[in-house]
Amino acid sequence: MKKLALYILAATIGFYSCSKKHDNAFSSSADERLNDTLAAYQKALTGSQYGWKGFIFPAGLKGGVVAFYFKFNDSNRVEMFSDFNATSAVTPMTASYRLKALQQPALLFDTYSYVHVLADPDGSVNGGSYGSGLISDFEFAIDSIRKDTIKLTGRFNGSKAFLVKATQQEAQNYYDKKYANRVFDNISKYITYFKRLVIGSTQYEIQVNPLTRTITFTWVDEKGNIHSVTTGYYYTPDGIALSPAFTDGTNTISSLNNITWNANTTTLSFTVNGTASSIIGSGEPIKIDLDAPRRWWQYALDQRGYWISEKGFHVNGVDDAYGVTKTTNFYFMLYWPQYGTYQGIDYDLCGNVKLVNNALSLPYGIAYRPPTFTTDGRVAFTYMGTLGTVPTADSVAVYKTAQQFTDASGYYLVRLDSTTYDMVSAKDGKAWVTWHF
Repeated sequence: MKKLALYILAATIGFYSCSKKHDNAFSSSADERLNDTLAAYQKALTGSQYGWKGFIFPAGLKGGVVAFYFKFNDSNRVEMFSDFNATSAVTPMTASYRLKALQQPALLFDTYSYVHVLADPDGSVNGGSYGSGLISDFEFAIDSIRKDTIKLTGRFNGSKAFLVKATQQEAQNYYDKKYANRVFDNISKYITYFKRLVIGSTQYEIQVNPLTRTITFTWVDEKGNIHSVTTGYYYTPDGIALSPAFTDGTNTISSLNNITWNANTTTLSFTVNGTASSIIGSGEPIKIDLDAPRRWWQYALDQRGYWISEKGFHVNGVDDAYGVTKTTNFYFMLYWPQYGTYQGIDYDLCGNVKLVNNALSLPYGIAYRPPTFTTDGRVAFTYMGTLGTVPTADSVAVYKTAQQFTDASGYYLVRLDSTTYDMVSAKDGKAWVTWHF
C-alpha cells in the first residue's frame, strides 16, 4: 500500500510538472501574440506593391460577384475602385479601414465606401431588397493569408470574399480607366429570350442576369442529357471573367476576351481560350423540356393557388410591352388554373389584381379554356370570355395581353427554380413573361 501511494504521488508530481511546462509553452501573452498577428496582417496588406484585386460574393446575388481594386497604406486609408457600376469602375474613392481583434482578426471598412454600397439597406442604392440590400458585409473575419491570397468571411452575413495581389499592369488598368469597357452589357439588347454561346462546333445556351451578375450555362451531353451550371461574372479591361470558371467536364471557360459588339447583327463576338466565338439569338431552347408546361400549370393547381407576374409580357426588347403595370391601381397580374366553371367547363383566369384602400381585389379577368399541352413541349391557350367589366382605361393593356396569350404558336416553359418559370413564345422567342408562385 505504501508503495502504491508513492507511485500516485510521483505521478501527481509529474502531471503538475507537465502542466507547468505547458503553461510556459509561449514566450509571450495571448494579447501580445494577437497584436503580432495583426501587425503581420497590416504588413501584408500594405506590403503588396501594386495593391490587391478584391472579390466579394454577396449572399443576395446568389453566386454573383463584384470585383474591386484596393490599395492599403500604413495610415489606415485605402483607395479603391469597384466594377459595381460604370462610375465606380473608373472613379477612385478613398476610405478608412482598420485591423481589429474581435473573435478573430478582422478587416473593417469603417467609413462608407464602395464596399458599403453592396450592404446598403436602401434597395434603390444597389438593386437589392429594402432593409437588407444585397445581404453583403463591410466587416470581414480574416480566415487565412497564403502566398498571394487573403481569404475573408463577412462577420454578419457571411459573404465570402478574397484578395489577390495585383500585378503592375492590373493596377495601372484601373487608373487608366480601362474598366470603363462594359461592352458585354449589350447582352440586354438581344431580342430573343434564348441565346447561344458558340465556340467552334460547341454550343451552350446561356442566360445572363445582370442584376445578380450571373450566367447560367445549359448544354446537352453526348447521351442527350441536359445540364445547367450557374457562375458569377465580373468585368475585365477587354471583356468579362467568370468566378468560378465554368466547366462541362471537358471544356473550361474562365473568361470572354476581346469583346466587340455589332449593333447591325445584334452579335457579341469575342475569344474563348483563343478561339473566335460569339453569342447569337435563338427562337427555341437548346433542348425543350417537354413536360415543363404541364408541371407549371399543375403546380399552381395542386397548391390551389396562382402564378403572379409583376411586369406582364416583355416583347421585342420592351419590358411591360402592353402597359399592364400602368393600369389603375395595379398590384400584380395573375394566372389562376381552374379558377371556376361555366356551363360544365372548367376555366383558367388571367387578371390584374388591384390595390384599393389597402385591400387587394380582382375586379375582372380573361377566362381561358383548359390549356392544350402538346407533345413537343408547348402550351397553348384558347380565349373563352371576360369575367367582370374591364374599365376603358385598362382595356388596351388587358386585351393586348389576351391577344398575346392566345398566339397559336403557344409557349415553352423554362424552369428557373421550383417556384419561378419563364413562359416564352414558341413563335420566335421574342415575347415572354415571368411567373412567380
